[in-house]
Amino acid sequence: MNIEQSIIEGCERLGVRLPTGASARLAVFLSLLERWNRAYNLTAVRDPQAMVARHVLDSLSILPWLEGPQVLDVGSGAGLPGIPLAIARPDYKFILLDSNGKRTRFMNQATAELGLKNASVVRSRVSDYQPTILMNSIVSRAFATLAEMVANAGQLCAPEGRLLAMKGVFPDDELARLPPGYAVVGVYPLQVPDLNAERHLVHLTPTPARQD
Repeated sequence: MNIEQSIIEGCERLGVRLPTGASARLAVFLSLLERWNRAYNLTAVRDPQAMVARHVLDSLSILPWLEGPQVLDVGSGAGLPGIPLAIARPDYKFILLDSNGKRTRFMNQATAELGLKNASVVRSRVSDYQPTILMNSIVSRAFATLAEMVANAGQLCAPEGRLLAMKGVFPDDELARLPPGYAVVGVYPLQVPDLNAERHLVHLTPTPARQD
């Protein structure tokens, strides 16, 4: 089975409806990632078929919780989950943030070759990033602990926005160490086709400061 067909079938099993042409763009993205990976070591996953589940379907599994129009992917790395999400949601604007030069070079090349008009790449540490507008959703995939995520990126979230942290096993310890100022809306198990590993999504939201 070719990569695009694997993506189409995986999305059907995931319950994700892609825009016209999205599956082909996702296949091109994986082809670029495989090619750049040989020199830049962007991901430990080498096999393109394995990348379908580990990178594309895993990224798209959080689509039901994503809220726009402004989305920030912190510690985007190889553009995950930001680039697959941007392909799936052309109506949202994505900022792919990473401090590593080789990763941002890859993301710039990928967004250019894919013609992703709704995604922009920013090379910066999260703590140094100062956008002109607050974010409706802030997403992260293996970026940091929940406490580190809210400490570094929490101020970038709109008051009614959401922080969406992709995790493996249920993060009991991280939830116990969550600082005040954020509420846990939910922790959702993610069922990713062909991925034999636990996956969870933690949904946080800022809580208003008390007026005593």
